[in-house]
Amino acid sequence: MSVPAASPPCLPSAAALQAPWWQPYRALLAAWPPPGLALDAPVAAGLNALAAAQGGAPVRFVGQQALPGGQAYEAFIRAHGQVPTRDNAHDLFNGLVWLRLPRAKRQLNALQAGEIQRAGVGARRGPVRDACTLFDENAALLHAPDALWQALAQRRWAELFGPLRPLWGQASLLVFGHAALEKLLSPYKSITAHVWRVALPFDAAGDLAALDAWLAADLTPDKLARKPFVPLPLLGVPGWWPANQAPAFYDDAEVFRPLRGQPPRGESVRQWF
Repeated sequence: MSVPAASPPCLPSAAALQAPWWQPYRALLAAWPPPGLALDAPVAAGLNALAAAQGGAPVRFVGQQALPGGQAYEAFIRAHGQVPTRDNAHDLFNGLVWLRLPRAKRQLNALQAGEIQRAGVGARRGPVRDACTLFDENAALLHAPDALWQALAQRRWAELFGPLRPLWGQASLLVFGHAALEKLLSPYKSITAHVWRVALPFDAAGDLAALDAWLAADLTPDKLARKPFVPLPLLGVPGWWPANQAPAFYDDAEVFRPLRGQPPRGESVRQWF
């Protein structure tokens, strides 16, 4: 009995690849499928080929069928050094993050597997494992001037995208979460990432080794359990979406929400344009 070919994952077009959120992954996506593989080759095979082309990876990608029934995904990766991978965009982006930021991904996996070993798999993940999953799926990394970070943390949207708008030119932003990347295949205004502040300057399109090492060390159980995330609607970032050049873009209070427990501020981004 023949095995049916995999369905090729949905990928951004050549034009869509110019969007800033693809910067860290643009070269890998542009090389898909790797030489010698058909477009409908299994995603795991493609990721392994990309890994080999860049000198290897700390894990090997295998088909989803390699994961035994009843075994936790994170525990399997930790035990075998293999990442079960489905033939879809979600798992492709997960693999691309493994290739670009392997030490951070390995640290997240070690923490998740350790929590599973300690507490088992139950209805509740616990604070550390829950934060690891949130980070893995939806985090974005931001290095920014203090004034920009404080305005973001306090949801001072009018200030953040108004008078502080020029400071975004000094910021670096990288989408880490593979679920967030999948959403960005079809961008919509309310896509919101959980931002983790990075102390180290970085170039999202360049060599990420230093960022990867810093992040792996920063992802500690205590810090993750505190969930120091700050929400950021990604398409509001200056330069990330043409529509946000119009001040009315930021008037949507369902997307640009005030800090919980505080009334909406009377300011508008409009006055700063």
